[in-house]
Amino acid sequence: MSDDERRTVSMVRPASRARGRAILEVLSGRSAGARFPFEGRARVGTRRFADLVVDDDRVSGVHCEFTVAGDLRVRDLDSKNGTYVSGVRVVEAVLAAGEAVTIGRSKLRVVPVEGLVAVPDGTRADFHGLIGQSAAMRTLIARLDAVAPADTTVLIYGETGTGKERVAEALHLASPRARAPLVTVDCGSMPANLIEAELFGYERGAFTGAERSFAGAFERAAGGTLFLDEIGELPLPLQPKLLRALESKKVRRLGGKAWLPVDVRVVAATTRDLPLEMVAKRFREDLYYRLAVVTLEVPPLRERVEDLPLLVDHLLRSIGHDPAPMLTFEALEELAGHRWPGNVRELRNTLERAASLAAPLSIDRAAPSAGDLDLEVSLKIGKQRLVADYERRYLEAMLRTCDGNISEVARRSGAERMTIYRIMRRHGL
Repeated sequence: MSDDERRTVSMVRPASRARGRAILEVLSGRSAGARFPFEGRARVGTRRFADLVVDDDRVSGVHCEFTVAGDLRVRDLDSKNGTYVSGVRVVEAVLAAGEAVTIGRSKLRVVPVEGLVAVPDGTRADFHGLIGQSAAMRTLIARLDAVAPADTTVLIYGETGTGKERVAEALHLASPRARAPLVTVDCGSMPANLIEAELFGYERGAFTGAERSFAGAFERAAGGTLFLDEIGELPLPLQPKLLRALESKKVRRLGGKAWLPVDVRVVAATTRDLPLEMVAKRFREDLYYRLAVVTLEVPPLRERVEDLPLLVDHLLRSIGHDPAPMLTFEALEELAGHRWPGNVRELRNTLERAASLAAPLSIDRAAPSAGDLDLEVSLKIGKQRLVADYERRYLEAMLRTCDGNISEVARRSGAERMTIYRIMRRHGL
Protein backbone atom coordinates (compact mmCIF):
# COMPACT_ATOMS: atom_id res chain seq x y z
CA MET A 1 0.00 0.00 0.00
CA SER A 2 1.39 3.42 -0.95
CA ASP A 3 1.89 6.33 1.47
CA ASP A 4 -1.05 8.10 -0.17
CA GLU A 5 -3.30 5.11 0.48
CA ARG A 6 -2.15 4.84 4.08
CA ARG A 7 -2.69 8.48 4.98
CA THR A 8 -5.37 9.33 7.51
CA VAL A 9 -7.21 12.56 6.76
CA SER A 10 -9.86 14.78 8.32
CA MET A 11 -12.12 16.44 5.76
CA VAL A 12 -14.16 18.65 8.06
CA ARG A 13 -16.10 21.90 7.71
CA PRO A 14 -18.06 23.66 10.45
CA ALA A 15 -21.35 21.86 11.11
CA SER A 16 -24.79 23.40 11.24
CA ARG A 17 -26.65 23.26 14.53
CA ALA A 18 -29.85 21.88 13.02
CA ARG A 19 -30.27 18.13 13.38
CA GLY A 20 -31.70 16.20 10.47
CA ARG A 21 -33.08 12.79 9.55
CA ALA A 22 -31.53 10.11 7.38
CA ILE A 23 -31.53 6.42 6.52
CA LEU A 24 -28.37 4.35 7.02
CA GLU A 25 -28.08 1.41 4.60
CA VAL A 26 -25.66 -1.51 4.25
CA LEU A 27 -24.84 -1.90 0.55
CA SER A 28 -22.57 -4.94 0.67
CA GLY A 29 -21.23 -7.54 3.08
CA ARG A 30 -23.00 -10.19 5.13
CA SER A 31 -25.50 -7.60 6.44
CA ALA A 32 -26.34 -6.19 2.99
CA GLY A 33 -29.88 -4.80 2.88
CA ALA A 34 -30.02 -3.76 6.54
CA ARG A 35 -31.45 -0.27 7.06
CA PHE A 36 -31.66 2.05 10.06
CA PRO A 37 -33.65 5.34 10.03
CA PHE A 38 -32.21 7.85 12.50
CA GLU A 39 -32.26 11.45 13.68
CA GLY A 40 -29.05 13.33 14.34
CA ARG A 41 -26.64 10.45 14.95
CA ALA A 42 -26.27 6.69 14.34
CA ARG A 43 -23.48 4.31 15.29
CA VAL A 44 -22.39 1.16 13.46
CA GLY A 45 -20.61 -1.85 14.96
CA THR A 46 -20.83 -5.52 15.84
CA ARG A 47 -21.95 -5.14 19.47
CA ARG A 48 -25.64 -5.01 20.32
CA PHE A 49 -25.45 -1.49 21.73
CA ALA A 50 -24.60 -0.11 18.27
CA ASP A 51 -27.59 1.44 16.48
CA LEU A 52 -26.94 -0.65 13.38
CA VAL A 53 -25.36 -4.03 14.10
CA VAL A 54 -23.41 -5.58 11.21
CA ASP A 55 -22.13 -9.12 10.84
CA ASP A 56 -18.49 -8.49 9.95
CA ASP A 57 -15.44 -9.87 11.79
CA ARG A 58 -13.31 -6.93 10.62
CA VAL A 59 -15.62 -4.35 12.19
CA SER A 60 -15.12 -3.16 15.78
CA GLY A 61 -17.75 -3.31 18.51
CA VAL A 62 -18.60 0.37 18.00
CA HIS A 63 -16.77 1.19 14.79
CA CYS A 64 -17.96 4.56 13.49
CA GLU A 65 -20.80 7.06 13.72
CA PHE A 66 -22.76 9.05 11.16
CA THR A 67 -24.25 12.47 11.93
CA VAL A 68 -26.65 14.49 9.85
CA ALA A 69 -27.10 18.23 10.39
CA GLY A 70 -26.26 21.01 7.94
CA ASP A 71 -23.90 18.47 6.41
CA LEU A 72 -23.49 14.69 6.55
CA ARG A 73 -20.47 13.29 8.39
CA VAL A 74 -18.82 10.02 9.31
CA ARG A 75 -16.43 9.74 12.27
CA ASP A 76 -14.22 6.79 13.11
CA LEU A 77 -14.44 5.73 16.78
CA ASP A 78 -10.86 4.50 17.21
CA SER A 79 -11.71 1.32 15.33
CA LYS A 80 -9.07 -1.34 14.82
CA ASN A 81 -9.30 -1.58 11.02
CA GLY A 82 -10.35 1.96 10.15
CA THR A 83 -13.11 3.75 8.24
CA TYR A 84 -12.59 4.53 4.55
CA VAL A 85 -14.08 7.07 2.16
CA SER A 86 -13.01 6.84 -1.49
CA GLY A 87 -10.21 4.49 -0.45
CA VAL A 88 -8.79 6.95 2.10
CA ARG A 89 -8.79 6.18 5.81
CA VAL A 90 -10.50 9.01 7.67
CA VAL A 91 -10.77 10.27 11.21
CA GLU A 92 -13.78 12.37 10.27
CA ALA A 93 -15.16 13.26 6.86
CA VAL A 94 -17.94 15.29 5.30
CA LEU A 95 -19.90 13.11 2.85
CA ALA A 96 -22.02 13.73 -0.18
CA ALA A 97 -25.53 12.27 0.08
CA GLY A 98 -25.32 8.55 -0.68
CA GLU A 99 -21.50 8.49 -0.77
CA ALA A 100 -20.15 5.04 0.13
CA VAL A 101 -18.22 4.39 3.34
CA THR A 102 -16.26 1.16 3.81
CA ILE A 103 -15.70 -0.54 7.16
CA GLY A 104 -14.20 -4.02 7.25
CA ARG A 105 -15.81 -6.05 4.45
CA SER A 106 -18.98 -3.95 4.51
CA LYS A 107 -19.96 -0.92 2.49
CA LEU A 108 -22.55 1.60 3.77
CA ARG A 109 -24.20 4.81 2.75
CA VAL A 110 -26.44 7.43 4.36
CA VAL A 111 -29.30 9.05 2.51
CA PRO A 112 -30.69 12.23 4.13
CA VAL A 113 -34.47 12.54 4.39
CA GLU A 114 -36.06 15.84 3.43
CA GLY A 115 -36.98 18.12 6.31
CA LEU A 116 -35.49 18.71 9.73
CA VAL A 117 -36.41 16.82 12.88
CA ALA A 118 -39.77 17.96 14.16
CA VAL A 119 -39.42 20.13 17.27
CA PRO A 120 -42.33 20.18 19.73
CA ASP A 121 -44.35 23.39 19.50
CA GLY A 122 -45.49 25.23 22.58
CA THR A 123 -42.74 23.89 24.85
CA ARG A 124 -42.09 26.43 27.59
CA ALA A 125 -38.70 28.12 27.81
CA ASP A 126 -38.41 27.57 31.59
CA PHE A 127 -38.88 24.02 32.86
CA HIS A 128 -38.29 23.86 36.63
CA GLY A 129 -35.23 26.07 36.27
CA LEU A 130 -34.01 24.79 32.88
CA ILE A 131 -33.77 27.77 30.52
CA GLY A 132 -33.88 27.53 26.73
CA GLN A 133 -35.95 28.21 23.64
CA SER A 134 -33.58 26.70 21.06
CA ALA A 135 -34.69 23.63 19.11
CA ALA A 136 -32.23 21.46 21.06
CA MET A 137 -33.52 22.62 24.45
CA ARG A 138 -37.18 22.44 23.43
CA THR A 139 -36.63 18.84 22.36
CA LEU A 140 -34.89 18.04 25.66
CA ILE A 141 -37.62 19.72 27.72
CA ALA A 142 -40.35 17.85 25.81
CA ARG A 143 -38.63 14.53 26.58
CA LEU A 144 -38.22 15.46 30.23
CA ASP A 145 -41.89 16.38 30.43
CA ALA A 146 -42.83 13.00 28.95
CA VAL A 147 -40.56 10.84 31.13
CA ALA A 148 -40.96 12.73 34.43
CA PRO A 149 -44.20 11.02 35.61
CA ALA A 150 -42.72 7.52 35.36
CA ASP A 151 -40.16 5.84 37.62
CA THR A 152 -37.99 4.96 34.64
CA THR A 153 -34.23 5.00 35.18
CA VAL A 154 -32.66 7.81 33.13
CA LEU A 155 -29.10 8.28 31.86
CA ILE A 156 -28.06 11.85 31.03
CA TYR A 157 -25.19 12.54 28.65
CA GLY A 158 -23.45 15.88 28.30
CA GLU A 159 -20.15 17.70 28.30
CA THR A 160 -18.71 19.18 31.48
CA GLY A 161 -20.59 22.31 32.50
CA THR A 162 -23.72 21.74 30.40
CA GLY A 163 -25.96 21.43 33.45
CA LYS A 164 -26.59 17.70 33.81
CA GLU A 165 -27.30 18.12 37.52
CA ARG A 166 -29.84 20.84 36.72
CA VAL A 167 -31.54 18.44 34.30
CA ALA A 168 -31.71 15.78 37.01
CA GLU A 169 -33.16 18.32 39.44
CA ALA A 170 -35.78 19.43 36.91
CA LEU A 171 -36.70 15.80 36.28
CA HIS A 172 -37.11 15.27 40.03
CA LEU A 173 -39.19 18.44 40.51
CA ALA A 174 -41.50 17.48 37.63
CA SER A 175 -42.05 13.98 39.00
CA PRO A 176 -44.50 12.64 41.61
CA ARG A 177 -41.45 12.25 43.89
CA ALA A 178 -40.84 16.01 44.08
CA ARG A 179 -41.78 16.24 47.79
CA ALA A 180 -39.22 13.57 48.74
CA PRO A 181 -35.42 14.10 48.79
CA LEU A 182 -33.12 14.45 45.79
CA VAL A 183 -29.78 12.96 46.89
CA THR A 184 -26.64 13.39 44.78
CA VAL A 185 -23.56 11.17 44.79
CA ASP A 186 -20.56 12.34 42.74
CA CYS A 187 -18.89 9.11 41.62
CA GLY A 188 -15.92 10.99 40.21
CA SER A 189 -14.77 12.81 43.34
CA MET A 190 -14.34 10.03 45.93
CA PRO A 191 -12.14 6.94 46.35
CA ALA A 192 -13.83 3.57 45.79
CA ASN A 193 -14.20 2.72 49.50
CA LEU A 194 -15.86 6.06 50.24
CA ILE A 195 -18.24 5.75 47.28
CA GLU A 196 -19.38 2.34 48.52
CA ALA A 197 -20.00 3.70 52.02
CA GLU A 198 -21.77 6.77 50.63
CA LEU A 199 -24.06 4.67 48.44
CA PHE A 200 -24.92 1.82 50.80
CA GLY A 201 -24.12 3.18 54.27
CA TYR A 202 -22.37 1.33 57.07
CA GLU A 203 -22.91 -0.02 60.56
CA ARG A 204 -21.00 1.09 63.61
CA GLY A 205 -17.66 -0.71 63.79
CA ALA A 206 -17.73 -1.76 60.11
CA PHE A 207 -14.25 -0.29 59.68
CA THR A 208 -11.76 1.85 61.56
CA GLY A 209 -13.34 5.20 62.29
CA ALA A 210 -16.94 4.01 61.89
CA GLU A 211 -18.03 5.20 65.33
CA ARG A 212 -21.71 5.36 64.44
CA SER A 213 -24.09 3.87 61.89
CA PHE A 214 -24.60 5.82 58.68
CA ALA A 215 -27.49 5.65 56.22
CA GLY A 216 -26.29 5.53 52.62
CA ALA A 217 -27.61 7.56 49.71
CA PHE A 218 -30.11 4.86 48.72
CA GLU A 219 -31.70 5.06 52.17
CA ARG A 220 -31.54 8.86 52.42
CA ALA A 221 -33.30 9.22 49.06
CA ALA A 222 -36.25 7.05 50.19
CA GLY A 223 -39.34 7.94 48.18
CA GLY A 224 -37.34 10.39 46.09
CA THR A 225 -34.57 10.46 43.49
CA LEU A 226 -30.95 9.30 43.67
CA PHE A 227 -28.71 11.19 41.23
CA LEU A 228 -25.45 9.40 40.38
CA ASP A 229 -23.24 12.05 38.83
CA GLU A 230 -20.22 11.03 36.72
CA ILE A 231 -21.36 7.40 36.73
CA GLY A 232 -18.70 6.62 34.11
CA GLU A 233 -16.06 7.13 36.83
CA LEU A 234 -17.53 4.42 39.09
CA PRO A 235 -14.75 1.87 39.78
CA LEU A 236 -15.27 -1.44 38.02
CA PRO A 237 -15.38 -3.54 41.26
CA LEU A 238 -18.31 -1.45 42.53
CA GLN A 239 -20.38 -1.76 39.38
CA PRO A 240 -21.86 -5.23 40.12
CA LYS A 241 -22.84 -4.03 43.62
CA LEU A 242 -24.71 -1.08 42.15
CA LEU A 243 -26.34 -3.36 39.58
CA ARG A 244 -27.51 -5.70 42.34
CA ALA A 245 -29.05 -2.78 44.25
CA LEU A 246 -30.85 -1.50 41.13
CA GLU A 247 -32.27 -4.90 40.24
CA SER A 248 -33.23 -6.10 43.70
CA LYS A 249 -34.21 -2.69 45.10
CA LYS A 250 -32.42 -3.70 48.28
CA VAL A 251 -29.15 -2.59 49.86
CA ARG A 252 -26.99 -3.91 52.68
CA ARG A 253 -24.87 -1.56 54.73
CA LEU A 254 -21.15 -2.23 55.08
CA GLY A 255 -20.74 -4.43 58.11
CA GLY A 256 -24.46 -5.16 58.20
CA LYS A 257 -26.37 -8.39 57.75
CA ALA A 258 -29.89 -7.26 56.89
CA TRP A 259 -31.01 -6.36 53.38
CA LEU A 260 -32.97 -3.10 53.44
CA PRO A 261 -35.68 -2.41 50.83
CA VAL A 262 -35.26 0.95 49.05
CA ASP A 263 -37.77 2.94 47.02
CA VAL A 264 -35.87 5.41 44.81
CA ARG A 265 -35.78 6.56 41.24
CA VAL A 266 -32.25 6.49 39.88
CA VAL A 267 -30.97 9.14 37.48
CA ALA A 268 -27.34 8.95 36.34
CA ALA A 269 -25.16 11.31 34.34
CA THR A 270 -21.81 11.08 32.60
CA THR A 271 -19.42 12.95 30.35
CA ARG A 272 -17.96 9.64 29.17
CA ASP A 273 -19.07 7.74 26.10
CA LEU A 274 -20.29 4.61 27.89
CA PRO A 275 -20.67 2.38 24.80
CA LEU A 276 -16.99 3.02 24.04
CA GLU A 277 -16.15 2.42 27.70
CA MET A 278 -17.92 -0.94 27.43
CA VAL A 279 -15.87 -1.89 24.39
CA ALA A 280 -12.74 -1.03 26.41
CA LYS A 281 -14.12 -3.18 29.28
CA ARG A 282 -14.13 -0.25 31.70
CA PHE A 283 -17.91 -0.27 32.16
CA ARG A 284 -20.21 -3.26 32.55
CA GLU A 285 -22.66 -3.86 29.74
CA ASP A 286 -25.39 -5.17 32.06
CA LEU A 287 -25.16 -2.07 34.28
CA TYR A 288 -25.35 0.18 31.22
CA TYR A 289 -28.61 -1.38 30.08
CA ARG A 290 -30.02 -1.10 33.59
CA LEU A 291 -29.20 2.62 33.71
CA ALA A 292 -29.93 3.59 30.10
CA VAL A 293 -33.64 2.74 29.99
CA VAL A 294 -34.12 6.31 28.76
CA THR A 295 -31.17 8.40 27.57
CA LEU A 296 -31.15 12.18 27.40
CA GLU A 297 -28.47 14.38 25.86
CA VAL A 298 -27.85 17.90 27.16
CA PRO A 299 -26.68 20.09 24.25
CA PRO A 300 -23.42 22.03 24.65
CA LEU A 301 -23.77 25.81 24.77
CA ARG A 302 -22.13 26.25 21.35
CA GLU A 303 -25.10 24.38 19.83
CA ARG A 304 -27.71 26.57 21.49
CA VAL A 305 -26.31 30.09 21.14
CA GLU A 306 -29.82 31.41 20.48
CA ASP A 307 -30.44 30.77 24.19
CA LEU A 308 -27.72 33.22 25.25
CA PRO A 309 -30.01 36.25 25.86
CA LEU A 310 -32.31 34.15 28.08
CA LEU A 311 -29.38 32.54 29.92
CA VAL A 312 -27.55 35.85 30.46
CA ASP A 313 -30.71 37.44 31.81
CA HIS A 314 -31.47 34.48 34.09
CA LEU A 315 -27.94 34.03 35.43
CA LEU A 316 -27.40 37.73 36.13
CA ARG A 317 -30.70 37.98 37.97
CA SER A 318 -29.79 34.89 40.01
CA ILE A 319 -26.69 36.68 41.35
CA GLY A 320 -28.67 39.87 42.04
CA HIS A 321 -27.37 41.91 39.11
CA ASP A 322 -29.40 44.00 36.66
CA PRO A 323 -28.94 42.35 33.23
CA ALA A 324 -29.99 45.39 31.17
CA PRO A 325 -26.55 47.12 30.99
CA MET A 326 -24.90 43.90 29.80
CA LEU A 327 -27.50 42.73 27.28
CA THR A 328 -26.09 44.83 24.44
CA PHE A 329 -25.85 43.73 20.82
CA GLU A 330 -22.04 43.92 20.92
CA ALA A 331 -21.77 41.84 24.09
CA LEU A 332 -24.14 39.13 22.85
CA GLU A 333 -22.35 39.04 19.50
CA GLU A 334 -19.03 38.38 21.26
CA LEU A 335 -20.60 35.71 23.47
CA ALA A 336 -22.17 34.00 20.45
CA GLY A 337 -18.79 33.80 18.71
CA HIS A 338 -17.11 31.97 21.60
CA ARG A 339 -16.82 28.14 21.60
CA TRP A 340 -17.66 27.82 25.32
CA PRO A 341 -15.58 24.74 26.17
CA GLY A 342 -16.80 25.10 29.77
CA ASN A 343 -20.43 25.52 28.62
CA VAL A 344 -22.99 27.15 30.93
CA ARG A 345 -20.63 26.96 33.91
CA GLU A 346 -18.07 29.02 31.98
CA LEU A 347 -20.80 31.50 31.01
CA ARG A 348 -21.82 31.87 34.66
CA ASN A 349 -18.21 32.52 35.69
CA THR A 350 -17.85 35.08 32.91
CA LEU A 351 -20.99 36.91 34.06
CA GLU A 352 -20.02 36.81 37.74
CA ARG A 353 -16.57 38.21 36.93
CA ALA A 354 -18.05 41.07 34.89
CA ALA A 355 -20.65 41.83 37.56
CA SER A 356 -18.15 41.80 40.44
CA LEU A 357 -15.70 44.06 38.58
CA ALA A 358 -18.46 46.31 37.19
CA ALA A 359 -16.77 45.74 33.82
CA PRO A 360 -18.26 45.38 30.33
CA LEU A 361 -19.25 41.84 29.42
CA SER A 362 -16.40 40.18 27.51
CA ILE A 363 -14.66 36.83 27.13
CA ASP A 364 -11.55 36.27 29.22
CA ARG A 365 -9.42 34.10 26.95
CA ALA A 366 -6.48 33.90 29.33
CA ALA A 367 -5.77 30.85 31.45
CA PRO A 368 -7.67 30.83 34.74
CA SER A 369 -6.02 32.55 37.68
CA ALA A 370 -6.28 31.41 41.28
CA GLY A 371 -9.19 33.77 41.78
CA ASP A 372 -11.09 32.14 38.92
CA LEU A 373 -10.84 28.59 40.23
CA ASP A 374 -14.16 26.83 40.67
CA LEU A 375 -14.01 25.33 44.14
CA GLU A 376 -17.43 23.74 43.71
CA VAL A 377 -15.94 20.89 41.66
CA SER A 378 -13.56 18.09 42.59
CA LEU A 379 -9.78 18.39 42.15
CA LYS A 380 -9.92 15.76 39.41
CA ILE A 381 -12.47 17.66 37.32
CA GLY A 382 -10.69 20.98 37.94
CA LYS A 383 -7.43 19.49 36.66
CA GLN A 384 -9.21 18.09 33.61
CA ARG A 385 -10.52 21.56 32.76
CA LEU A 386 -7.12 23.20 33.10
CA VAL A 387 -5.51 20.55 30.90
CA ALA A 388 -8.30 20.88 28.32
CA ASP A 389 -7.93 24.67 28.27
CA TYR A 390 -4.16 24.46 27.79
CA GLU A 391 -4.55 21.75 25.13
CA ARG A 392 -6.99 23.89 23.13
CA ARG A 393 -4.91 27.10 23.36
CA TYR A 394 -1.68 25.25 22.53
CA LEU A 395 -3.16 23.65 19.44
CA GLU A 396 -4.82 26.88 18.27
CA ALA A 397 -1.47 28.66 18.49
CA MET A 398 0.40 25.82 16.79
CA LEU A 399 -2.13 25.67 13.94
CA ARG A 400 -1.70 29.42 13.37
CA THR A 401 2.09 29.10 13.46
CA CYS A 402 2.06 26.20 10.97
CA ASP A 403 -0.61 27.75 8.71
CA GLY A 404 -2.90 24.78 9.33
CA ASN A 405 -0.36 22.17 8.14
CA ILE A 406 -1.23 19.15 10.28
CA SER A 407 1.97 17.25 9.47
CA GLU A 408 4.05 20.22 10.60
CA VAL A 409 1.94 20.62 13.75
CA ALA A 410 2.51 16.93 14.56
CA ARG A 411 6.27 17.24 13.95
CA ARG A 412 6.69 20.33 16.12
CA SER A 413 4.44 19.11 18.94
CA GLY A 414 5.91 15.60 19.01
CA ALA A 415 2.44 14.03 18.66
CA GLU A 416 1.01 11.64 16.09
CA ARG A 417 -1.22 13.14 13.41
CA MET A 418 -4.10 10.93 14.60
CA THR A 419 -3.69 12.49 18.04
CA ILE A 420 -3.77 16.00 16.58
CA TYR A 421 -6.97 15.21 14.68
CA ARG A 422 -8.60 13.81 17.82
CA ILE A 423 -7.72 16.95 19.81
CA MET A 424 -9.04 19.17 17.01
CA ARG A 425 -12.28 17.21 16.93
CA ARG A 426 -12.63 17.34 20.72
CA HIS A 427 -12.30 21.14 20.79
CA GLY A 428 -14.18 21.85 17.58
CA LEU A 429 -11.12 23.31 15.82
